Amino acid sequence: MIVVTGASGQLGRLVVAALRERIPANQIVAVARNTDKIADLAAEGVVVRHGDYDAPETLGSALEGAEKLLLISSNEVGRRAEQHKAVIEAAKTAGVSLVAYTSILHADISPLILAEEHRATEAMLKQSGLPYALLRNSWYTENYLLGVPVALKSGTLYGATGEGKISTAPRADYAEAAAVVLTAAEPQAGRVYELAGDEPYTLAQFAAELSRQSGKEIAYQNLSEADYAAALVSGGMPELFATVLAQSDACAAKDALFDDSRQLSTLIGRPTTPLSNVLAAALKG
Repeated sequence: MIVVTGASGQLGRLVVAALRERIPANQIVAVARNTDKIADLAAEGVVVRHGDYDAPETLGSALEGAEKLLLISSNEVGRRAEQHKAVIEAAKTAGVSLVAYTSILHADISPLILAEEHRATEAMLKQSGLPYALLRNSWYTENYLLGVPVALKSGTLYGATGEGKISTAPRADYAEAAAVVLTAAEPQAGRVYELAGDEPYTLAQFAAELSRQSGKEIAYQNLSEADYAAALVSGGMPELFATVLAQSDACAAKDALFDDSRQLSTLIGRPTTPLSNVLAAALKG
């Protein structure tokens, strides 16, 4: 049995789909806080279980019989470490043979605010004594698609990344990598994967590609971290999220989201999906 937590999320669903291409559906356990959201998976033969990071008492039954576990990081910034601790403790009780965790690129040295809770979780895994593998994912290309509608309307793509190189890949590529690790014949315990796209780009290059594909002239305007955060808040984004996003951009300006090791493409056995393909699909709607 391979258990995937957070299976109702965008990444979780893609991981389940990637696993289904490799193993029988009844060997996959999809765990979610709200199982109604993954009822379709049950209809396809996947084992669906209730499990809530905030309710440790639900995690024992969610992980029952698990051989391997994919711990998909929570999206609740500020509460992740506590939530992940509950899953790790349940995994230890269940005696799983491998915990794979979706961390962040270069978590051990990353200056991103978001890296702090990932470092804490990695430390907890090390202290737990459980065999584990770290899937240190870079940014999703989809993260930058959020600014496309405004850019197409205004003619300007805003950010704070300067000339920093950003190595992204779409969620589906990271999901495929997770499935490869979880089903690998060779031992994965102790492996640390720095996963990122093959073709890094600057946001100016992103804007240029968007211009080419949309037929509209899109300029990139670089803002200070503070001004970018303020712009995000004025656009309706919650202040905490805006602060984290702006700080991430500022770190990206110093290449904190750059990696050229090509470990992701090596793991999945093909080149990562380029920005041009992701933009083309997004523009088609």
